[in-house]
Parts: sequence; C-alpha cells; structure tokens
Amino acid sequence: MADLLEQGAAFLDDRRHEHLTRTVTYERGVDTVDLAATVGRTVFEQADESGFIRKVESRDFLMRRTDLVLDGSVTLPKAGDRVRESDGAQTQIYEVMAPGGEPPFRFSDPYRRVLRIHTKHVVTEGA
Repeated sequence: MADLLEQGAAFLDDRRHEHLTRTVTYERGVDTVDLAATVGRTVFEQADESGFIRKVESRDFLMRRTDLVLDGSVTLPKAGDRVRESDGAQTQIYEVMAPGGEPPFRFSDPYRRVLRIHTKHVVTEGA
C-alpha cells in the first residue's frame, strides 16, 4: 500500500514548485545553478551576553533537494554559499548562514525532498 501522507506531501510540493517560485542562482565558488525557489523567512531567537532575547530574521529559500546540482552532483547547502535573486535592475545577494550555531539549512518536509536554506543579505548589485 502506498504512503498517502508522502503522496500528499509530493502533491503539495508540486503545487508550491509550480505556482510559488522564482528563479534564483545558487553559487558555490565558480559553480552555479539556476533553480526555482520559494522565498520565506525564519525568525531565530537568541540570548545575548546580558541575557536579553534578540530576534534575528533570515531570508529563506525553499528548493527541491534534487535541483541543487553543483559540479555535476546533487549536493547540500554549505555556509558561505550564495544565492542571487534578481529584483528588476538590481540583484540581491544572500549568503547561506544561520545565527547562533544553527545549521544553515534544514529539510522542510519529513521525506527530505525540500531544503529550507537560511541566508542573510550581504550586498546589492546594480542600479
């Protein structure tokens, strides 16, 4: 018997991928790949040295694990990689990272199909 929850998750991911994505460029050194990603966010809470809670927001990119192909191999995100997102005449560049020792990505579904990659804006290129 087929796993109905897995089938449902695949169906929802297909809809997300079809209707809620934009093309971004993922970079690691000289290797790049254009792929479809959904933009999201994660709010991290961390205590500073005084014990005050600080909220840090990351811009997240959700993409299919099998689409992240660099140098001919499916790979997982690493801190320091970059995501380029065009915004009209400008390109926003985000670095893969997460605050406070958090991992730079996590799987967004129990079947490990979709990556949620945490990033921080580092520079804007263009006019």
